[in-house]
Amino acid sequence: MLELLPSGAAHVVAMKVSGRVTAPDLQVAIDAIEATKKTQPLVSLYTEIDEMRWMTFTAFLRDLGYGLTQIGDLNRYYRAAVLSDRHWVRHLTRLENHLFKSMEIRTFTVRHKPDALEWVSHLPGPPARHTA
Repeated sequence: MLELLPSGAAHVVAMKVSGRVTAPDLQVAIDAIEATKKTQPLVSLYTEIDEMRWMTFTAFLRDLGYGLTQIGDLNRYYRAAVLSDRHWVRHLTRLENHLFKSMEIRTFTVRHKPDALEWVSHLPGPPARHTA
């Protein structure tokens, strides 16, 4: 199951993943990301992973397909905060950080949820102006 959560920032798509994730579940997240991309120059993602057991094969294919369509648009993604106490999630996040250099990805433990929300809500400031 995948449910959208309030994020507190217009550029952040927040979700909670638990149990079994299906293709329709995943489509909800994709639609939310695409809607945010229409109104925001940068998109950040916040994901709580709580007792996720598995993803259906069609959900996996949809996730893979959507990911491939985003390769040319990776500069639109700023940060991803993943909230989980699962060790396998930390390892996966490290791998994704190496694969997606344009996006900063961090894992937070459940007790650091406020830190995760604050970090993912941050946007880069305007470039510094040099005065002569």
